[in-house]
Amino acid sequence: MRRSKKRKNDRKSKALSGAGRARRGHALRDFKRGERMNGTHRTGRCAALLLGFFAAAVITAVPARAAAEPVHELVPVGQPIGVKLFSDGVLVIGLSDSESAAKQCGLKEGDIITALDGKSLDTIEQLQACLNANGASETELTVKRGSRTLTLEALPQQDASGAYRLGAWVRDSMAGIGTMTFYDPKSGVFGALGHGVTDVDTGRLLPLDRGSIMDASVKAVKKGERAAPGELKGDFDLTRDCGTLYANTESGIFGTLAPQDAEKRSGKAYPIAKRDEVKTGPATILATVNGNETREYAIEIEKVYAASGTSRNMLLRVTDEALLAQTGGVVQGMSGSVIVQNDRIVGAVTHVLLDDPSRGYGIFIGNMLDAAGLSYEA
Repeated sequence: MRRSKKRKNDRKSKALSGAGRARRGHALRDFKRGERMNGTHRTGRCAALLLGFFAAAVITAVPARAAAEPVHELVPVGQPIGVKLFSDGVLVIGLSDSESAAKQCGLKEGDIITALDGKSLDTIEQLQACLNANGASETELTVKRGSRTLTLEALPQQDASGAYRLGAWVRDSMAGIGTMTFYDPKSGVFGALGHGVTDVDTGRLLPLDRGSIMDASVKAVKKGERAAPGELKGDFDLTRDCGTLYANTESGIFGTLAPQDAEKRSGKAYPIAKRDEVKTGPATILATVNGNETREYAIEIEKVYAASGTSRNMLLRVTDEALLAQTGGVVQGMSGSVIVQNDRIVGAVTHVLLDDPSRGYGIFIGNMLDAAGLSYEA
């Protein structure tokens, strides 16, 4: 995995360009570069590429957000959204090659710095301000490493500009594009992607402090080919949020919609399929591959796997001739496209197979609802 030589220690790394920009049309291009940096995920003999943000191997604890009664139906969406997330703490994505304060104190890639000398941190600017205020004094770092919380003692070093550095690359935000899967009118909760948002350098799930979604539009499609995944190209507007995120998990991202945006997604609700009701055979997906036009496309569910907490619970193949002609099958940006079978919502698309872009993986809708903290009855 290569890193740019131009990045400075403790500077903000923008692997995805969405966060902090008001311009439109750039997030998809930079998001694609983030995908390439992190490679592929392999299952058996098939290499599969996640279609939006990368998924993680862990799941965060999500508080129950059940409505007064369990959810019986959901509104299928299948519309593109822009996503921006800000981390809870500052994520360490790498250490400098030379001897540094970070290496000497035992800081590691994937650590999350949550406080400096007892002061909570959420941004890189806060980290740098605290380091400069402390100067050459020994600094106490509060660090999350997996399920543990550690205290490390670091002695920052002054660089040529006079600023004090730890000697680590860090990140506090990410942005990209994906597809909204469902909306629950009773609780106001939506779910999207079908997998989590992780850092493109470390592969770690980004710890969510706050986040939001924006309306997006598909402008063009790069058709998928063998060993060359396709992608949706478009833009999203960073000037207005249409929903707020409360969870980033391995089974998707979840949040609540603003009232005016909830009205736009008040379509027909479908029953929720139980995991054992998902069968091999014909099904459809709701996806948007042109502008904001959401359409239903034919697929075949070829295999159903165990009902584990992963994002690959079923193997699917696109059979719709129109979709095959336009996209080659499953492409990046379709992550979260809702899967419907026998008039029930059964899950969402999550991966494309690198060797065959007409095929991909999907997650059970039940896994997404569990991760969302929604109580449901199918």
